[in-house]
Amino acid sequence: MTGTRRLRVASWNINGLRARVERVVAWMRAFQPDLLLLQETKIEDDKFLFAVFESEGYQAAAHGQKSFNGVAILSRHALEDILTGLPGDPSDAQARWMEATVVVDGFALRACSAYAPNGNPVPGPKFDYKLAWMDRLEAHADLLARTEAAALIGGDFNVIPTPMDAAYPDAVSGDAVYRPESRAAWHRIAHSGWTDSFRLLHPGPGHFSYWDYTGGAWRRNAGIRIDHMLLSPQASDRLHDAGIERDERAGPKPSDHVPIWCEFSLDAT
Repeated sequence: MTGTRRLRVASWNINGLRARVERVVAWMRAFQPDLLLLQETKIEDDKFLFAVFESEGYQAAAHGQKSFNGVAILSRHALEDILTGLPGDPSDAQARWMEATVVVDGFALRACSAYAPNGNPVPGPKFDYKLAWMDRLEAHADLLARTEAAALIGGDFNVIPTPMDAAYPDAVSGDAVYRPESRAAWHRIAHSGWTDSFRLLHPGPGHFSYWDYTGGAWRRNAGIRIDHMLLSPQASDRLHDAGIERDERAGPKPSDHVPIWCEFSLDAT
């Protein structure tokens, strides 16, 4: 629409950037995000594919480790005040959090790329780590909200918020991503002033962002929604649209996740 200005932000757990960089670039060329938050890049910082994305017109910032985890932010606009690592535990060496600010036409957005722990098996130390990480996320989200700035936390939260977010809730009842403790942690954040951008605009069932590689999950549409974008009130006020790129799960060598996105109005509200 003539005169309408938007900022498009996407997030994608790519499950190994080296294996899927061609898919990422092809999708970026077609979808044209202003920012792309990546998770599970599984690549060390000194080996990150900076030149690939620079050639596409994106500045890249990465926080990674070999073979596991890893987050990144790709941006058409200058990245400012980059922070790596979720605050609250200096001993945590897992690369699961990165945030930066972009300013576009006077609109400043604090964008955070999050890769929450899976937490399986339950019970056990991995589930304990997941809950402790979510507690730190809650504390940091509260600090972000207190700045009264427009902020977005996007990524793979490894939480199914409600039964509607799973094709077969009973089948995942014992999984860490659907445990009551995990959902409670999610809802404490969502109910403290943050908005689930997708659910704000798409309240109905049947929307998923992840399909397992096994058991014919994609063929049966046995999906779950564990990738989310939470918005602070100042970001939510500018939300124009949000979606899930379901078709990216098809084709050769897909990630088990698909991109999610939201779009903000740059015009004065």
